[in-house]
Amino acid sequence: MPETTTHLIYAICGVLLIGLSKAGFGGGLGMLTTPLCVIAFGPAMGIGILLPLLCAGDAFSMWHYRRKWEIKNLRLMIIGIVIGVAIGAQLFRRFSPAQLNFIIGLMAVLFVLFQFVKHILSSAPTPFKPRQPYGCLAGIGAGLTSTFAHGAGPVVTAFLLPQQMPKEIYTGTNVLIFTCINWIKVPFFIYAGMIQAPTLRVSAVFFPLVPLGVWLGVWLNRNIPDKWFPPLVYALTLATGIQLIRTAWPSLR
Repeated sequence: MPETTTHLIYAICGVLLIGLSKAGFGGGLGMLTTPLCVIAFGPAMGIGILLPLLCAGDAFSMWHYRRKWEIKNLRLMIIGIVIGVAIGAQLFRRFSPAQLNFIIGLMAVLFVLFQFVKHILSSAPTPFKPRQPYGCLAGIGAGLTSTFAHGAGPVVTAFLLPQQMPKEIYTGTNVLIFTCINWIKVPFFIYAGMIQAPTLRVSAVFFPLVPLGVWLGVWLNRNIPDKWFPPLVYALTLATGIQLIRTAWPSLR
């Protein structure tokens, strides 16, 4: 459990954001979850605690977007995803806590920077037609980044957005791919010791915040314009990422 009241607040906010993001509210809210929980629990334990909660949140999204996806993209990526997760799980324990904090912080910063250029991906005159080699490479990237920081969003977006799918199909395909990535990670995380009885107990304590976050996200979607929140989300994600990098840097020198 978090050691201080401040850490507890970080953890509560991080888990609530799982539900909010799974409800489709707030743009990149989900990317802020991992840095907050890493600050609250530490990198190794935080990543392990989050995965069961993310799987629970995925169930809500899968129900909402059922049959509203293009499964061909998952078929193109699935082999690469398994390879990326397997490599990531092997490498994860070889990094020190400071190195992991630096990697997760850097991924948070890169995520924010990616938001300013991703519109270029959807502005091509003709839709991108993905093939197996591209799908495999994207899958490896998604598996690796998701294993280290539950942060495969930019990789998956870079693969899906140029295809110029209808918005609902694009969102549903994202949901399908992320759900599969998270469930693929479960046995690897157990084998690598990232999910253990203590982490599962903490996950169980915080689980009620996931459906609460989903309910809150649905309510906010109905009552508050979503466009107000991405700038705030990106600013918070950038600040949290910089904080992780700043605290880790002295140990890396």
